[in-house]
Amino acid sequence: MARTILLRGALSGALLLAVLCVFAGPKDKEPAPRFNAVTTTGEKYTNDSIKGKVVLLEFWTTWCGYCADEAAFVDKIGHELADKGLVLLAIDVGESKKTVKKYLEQHPRNCKIVMMEDTNLAAMYQATVYPIYVVIDRDGFIAGTQRGAGGEGTLRRLIGRAGLESPEDSDSDSN
Repeated sequence: MARTILLRGALSGALLLAVLCVFAGPKDKEPAPRFNAVTTTGEKYTNDSIKGKVVLLEFWTTWCGYCADEAAFVDKIGHELADKGLVLLAIDVGESKKTVKKYLEQHPRNCKIVMMEDTNLAAMYQATVYPIYVVIDRDGFIAGTQRGAGGEGTLRRLIGRAGLESPEDSDSDSN
């Protein structure tokens, strides 16, 4: 009797596991969370205002060495693909405007800067390690996320997942 109960329990568990595996298969794209962001120059961005654009969110800090190392090619990609519909928002996480302003005087950026207090994005994407890159496609879905530095080629491939190919894709694998 105990063996029968054990066997039925094991079979029920196996069946439940099989059902869970079916539902855990490939998911549809996840929509980007509703957000608002204001750049240091006063430009406002929301889910509605980015429709039809590919958006690269870069979460960074002034003390992050990897962020500093990658800033030049992040800005280069942002500038290079702007006319193809890329919007680059560099979100500084957890630092004062004074600290960021002083840093940017020494290390200028060629992109739109957003302070953490001017957006709800840092909390939504659990920005706790840096840099973090999130790409939102033209339809408002998350095309990909990268936590940590990966080099220029990796970032170009991530943006490519949103359908925005870089002209230098084949040349940028060295980073």
